[in-house]
Amino acid sequence: MSANTLSAGNLSAGTLSASAGVLAEIVRGGLVESVHLGHLVVLRPDGGVLRAVGDPDVVIYPRSSLKPVQAVAALRAGFTPADDGQLALATASHNGEEIHRDGVHDILGAVGLDATALRNTPDLPLHPPAAFAWRTAGHGPEPITQNCSGKHAAFLAACVASGWDTATYLDAEHPLQRAVAGVVAELTGDTAPPHVTVDGCGAPLFSTTLRGLARAFQRLVTADAGTDEARVARAMAARPELVAGTGRDATAAMRAVPGLIAKDGAEGVYAGALPDGTAFAFKVLDGAGRPRPAILAATLRAALTDPAALTAEGLAALADSWQVLGHGQVVGEVRVPFESTGAAPGVHA
Repeated sequence: MSANTLSAGNLSAGTLSASAGVLAEIVRGGLVESVHLGHLVVLRPDGGVLRAVGDPDVVIYPRSSLKPVQAVAALRAGFTPADDGQLALATASHNGEEIHRDGVHDILGAVGLDATALRNTPDLPLHPPAAFAWRTAGHGPEPITQNCSGKHAAFLAACVASGWDTATYLDAEHPLQRAVAGVVAELTGDTAPPHVTVDGCGAPLFSTTLRGLARAFQRLVTADAGTDEARVARAMAARPELVAGTGRDATAAMRAVPGLIAKDGAEGVYAGALPDGTAFAFKVLDGAGRPRPAILAATLRAALTDPAALTAEGLAALADSWQVLGHGQVVGEVRVPFESTGAAPGVHA
């Protein structure tokens, strides 16, 4: 298993686009200005398809949406978080706010390590005020402030617990990463060998099908109490501010819907699941982040038994994201066609 394994296969542009449907339209002044194609699947608790746009079985890189699955692997390898907060950080693409940095230091300190052990890519905090404060204090890009540092701290803690080398934990042949690959295959249920490459943070990244990614989240929320899968789901739902942070749509959505777990990923990926086992995943084909909050809200409305539970107040942080402005005034919207009564291209009930 090499982290540099590349193949055209299902990841070719032609395959991704030919079967895609319309996930979102940018409407300005009554005219559709831009269109975002993609793939989406919503699974019923029994595993059947409740809603699909495009191809549910398209092969994608799940990017950071895979972190809850990687956290399960870290737990199985010996990571012993002190509380739900530390486990939530293991699943996080966090803002780099003080609460996130402190939590990462605590995870490392518990196993006798410090931030110098982190091998993830140095970066500034994602949250602009946190980045400004970090810069003002005289700091530059560091691994501790990069959004994946919680996952990497959990990886290191697992390595210490298992007696594995901590300097090479990002090697695809490392026992930890082999364990991660096994958990990805187990929870997604995907049977084809994955494409393997390197994620932005330096960790090995394994491809999944879109359906497989949704199925993995479904298995997290439906797992028996006390299992590592159930622990991850509980931690995410209990501490959504640590999974993302201030102003982030994943945090807003989990606060709006009790028991929901939701995780964003780079290049337009999102996955999540409701406590009843309804699960979803989508991939915006052009990788854009702009339409994701609107698609997320529409997906949740499609997935919830009682859509009224998704209150406007609870999703205030998402609402601003689907407004299109002109000179500071609302002149349009990010529209999600599959939510309308008329069938959009590539939409299947």
